[in-house]
Amino acid sequence: MNYPLATSTWDDKELAAIQSVIDKDMYTMGDSVKQFEEDFCKFLNKKYCVMVSSGSTANLIATAALFYTKNPKLKRGDEVIVPAVSWSTTYYPLHQYGLKLKFVDIDLETLNYDLEALASAITDKTKMIMVVNLLGNPNDFDAINAMIKDKDIVLLEDNCESMGAEYQGKQAGTFGIMGTFSTFFSHHMATMEGGFVTTDDEELYHILLSLRAHGWTRNLPKDNKVCTKSDDWFEESFRFVLPGYNVRPVEMSGAIGIEQLKKLPGFITQRRENAKLFQKLFENHPDFILQKEISDSSWFGFSFIIKPTSNLKRVDIVQKLMENNIDCRPIVTGNFTRNEVMKYFDYEIHGELKNADYLHENGFFIGNHQINLAKEIQFLKEILK
Repeated sequence: MNYPLATSTWDDKELAAIQSVIDKDMYTMGDSVKQFEEDFCKFLNKKYCVMVSSGSTANLIATAALFYTKNPKLKRGDEVIVPAVSWSTTYYPLHQYGLKLKFVDIDLETLNYDLEALASAITDKTKMIMVVNLLGNPNDFDAINAMIKDKDIVLLEDNCESMGAEYQGKQAGTFGIMGTFSTFFSHHMATMEGGFVTTDDEELYHILLSLRAHGWTRNLPKDNKVCTKSDDWFEESFRFVLPGYNVRPVEMSGAIGIEQLKKLPGFITQRRENAKLFQKLFENHPDFILQKEISDSSWFGFSFIIKPTSNLKRVDIVQKLMENNIDCRPIVTGNFTRNEVMKYFDYEIHGELKNADYLHENGFFIGNHQINLAKEIQFLKEILK
C-alpha cells in the first residue's frame, strides 16, 4: 500500500490542452487564460477573476490592490488581524506592505479562528481581517460578519486550501472584498502552477489587471478606473501607472485549467465521499481530535491532533506512518509565530496562542484526493489502531 499526500488530477484532456498551446506556438498569457477566468467566474458566481502565477502571488496583488484605490482602503502601519495558523504567503504580502499583523488563536476543532479570541481582538485600530479557510473548511462567516457589521473593516479571504468549499450554499472565497485561490499540484485542481483573485469590485479588478503585468496600462480596458487611456496603442504599450509585478500565468496553465474546472465538481464530490468514510472510521477516537466541518468543507486533507489525554507521541506516529508509506505533514505551518522569519515582522500576539501552540506540537495531516481512497483510509485506520 502506498498513500501519497496527493495524486495527479490530469488525464489525456490536460495533455491535449498542453498540445493545443504548443500547436499555436504562443505560450504567454492569452485566449486560454481569458477563457479560464470567465469559466471560473461562472463557477464562483462572481463578476471578475484574475488568474496569476500562484496562490501566493494572488495574495500579493490582492494586498497591493487595497493600497491603490482612489480612496485607499489600507495604508502602511494599519492593523490587520491574522490567524496564527496559515501558510507563509498569507502573511508575507501584509508584512511587505508595511502592515502591522495581530496574530489570533485558532480553534482546535475547526482549525479556523477561535471566534471568541477574534471578537476580543477587534478594536478601533483594526482595518482588515485576513480570513483563512484552512484545509478545505470555510469559516463561520455569519459570526464574523456580525462582529464587524457596524465597523469599517475590510475582509480579505485566503481560500487557497479550500476551493469548492461552501458556507450556507455560497462558495468560500467569495465573502470578502476579494478572495484568493491556488491551483498548485496538491490542491483541489492543478494547472502546474497558478492562482486566482476574485472580486465584484470593478476598481479593484482594474487595479489587479495592471498589477499583474508590470503596472502597465496595456491590459486595461479603454474605460477603466485606474487611468485615462488613449487610443494610441504604441503609447499604451509601455506606459506604467502602478508599481506592479509580473505574476502572469502561462497560457498552458489556462488551457489546463479549462479542462480541470470541468472535472472540479466531481473531484469535490469524491473528496467528500472519502471524508465520510474517514469520519466514520475515526469518530470518537480516544487519541485524536479531528477537524470539525463548518457548513460544507471541500476536505483538502485529514487532520489529526493528539488529545491531551492520549499517551501517543507525534514523533512515533510520524515514524510509523512513513514506515508504511503513508505521507504526512504538519498542519500547515503550525503556529507561524514560532518561525525565525518573525524577527522581520511588525506584529503583536493577541492574548495567548495556546491552541496554535498545541497544534504545533501535536498535529499532523494526511492527504485527501479526488479519487476513491477507501482502501487507503482503511489501511490508515489499521496502522493507527
